[in-house]
Amino acid sequence: MKGIARTSLGLLPPQLVLRAGEAALPLLFAAWFGHSEATDAFTLLWAIFGLAGALVFSAFQDSALAPVLIGLAARDAAAAPRFVGAVLGHTLAGGAALAVVCGAAAAIAVRATTGAAWPEMVLPFAALLVVTAVRTLHAAVLNAFERYRVVPVASAVGAAVAIAVVALLRRALGVAAAPVGLLAGEAAAALIVRVAAGAVLGAVPRPSLARPTELGALGRLLGSEVAGNAIGRLNPVVDQLVAAAAVASGGATLLRYSGDLALLPTSLLQAALLSVLLSRLAQSAEAGDVAAVARTVRRTLLVVVPLLSLAAALLYVVRRPLFALAFAHGAMGEAGAAQMADVAPAFLVGVPAFGALLVLARAHVALRNSRILPRVAVVSATTNLALDLVLVGPLGLSGVALATSLTSAVVAMVFAVALVRRLGALSS
Repeated sequence: MKGIARTSLGLLPPQLVLRAGEAALPLLFAAWFGHSEATDAFTLLWAIFGLAGALVFSAFQDSALAPVLIGLAARDAAAAPRFVGAVLGHTLAGGAALAVVCGAAAAIAVRATTGAAWPEMVLPFAALLVVTAVRTLHAAVLNAFERYRVVPVASAVGAAVAIAVVALLRRALGVAAAPVGLLAGEAAAALIVRVAAGAVLGAVPRPSLARPTELGALGRLLGSEVAGNAIGRLNPVVDQLVAAAAVASGGATLLRYSGDLALLPTSLLQAALLSVLLSRLAQSAEAGDVAAVARTVRRTLLVVVPLLSLAAALLYVVRRPLFALAFAHGAMGEAGAAQMADVAPAFLVGVPAFGALLVLARAHVALRNSRILPRVAVVSATTNLALDLVLVGPLGLSGVALATSLTSAVVAMVFAVALVRRLGALSS
């Protein structure tokens, strides 16, 4: 655990720079565009393509790619670039097809839900889906080989590019400038991590449709992870739909921005710790040291949960001046910031549980127990939907946020019970 903590703390400075850039995006979007039917369309598209991304780029983020690639490189280092190239080729083919299908579906969903037609936003979001797949694949390669610093630096550069492009185009395109800027930033970050991954592998991976043996093994593991991610990603989409349908115009936007700020501690956890944790757990699992896996998970939770609880309590105390400082500018105004501060406590109560489930999920992935993810995701999606429908009436946007927090607690408990059983089975 000391090695993980030391590495994670070393990653905090670049990750803080990255998170500052990423946090600036919703703040600037709020100031530049406020909350309206148009911004609801933008945030809904963002959520829909996030769901689609679970089928492509989230499959690589802290996924089974790490243990598979670690095992392959240990046996045959020269085969690693060819393997990554095969993964890239199949990803580009599948991602392009998915982008076309989801682009059409997203345009229909926005039109039906918000009453607005924003086709000019759909195309950059579709391209963003493919480019993000390229970035996250190469980022996962870097993390597997414990080259953690390149990824936050590349993402920080991408965030700066995104902000600059949106600032340049916002007067001409309005809120449609936002996805264009996001695409430009992601392309810059993807280029950086691709070059860096090539240096680590000894050759830049060339896309191919070859099917090495390891690709089949990875495909089976990722199939479960993709299904789990896709089902899990339904939650923010459902939240956005419920907020847009049940609350006044602009409610979905307020919900999105409130959650972004309230859940910032878990974003830092994912950025600084979880990739390191997955790599170390995968190494222990590859060596057959089940006791080390259990010990690392236990110690990580004993640190993560109290720290997130403290961070959530601090954010609760300072939420009103914090949201005013962050959002009470430009088109959003003080009223919008105050509404977000009212919603934030419902998100904050679930921060420790969300952090715990993130740690526990990585443990299952490291143990190549990815088949559990779809089942847990079904529990998550059904619980979240039921709680959304029950709580949105009496509590409004806070009810939707509270549903997210309660769902995190349920999922964390399911993961914990399943992990104890898995470790017991491997030890016997």
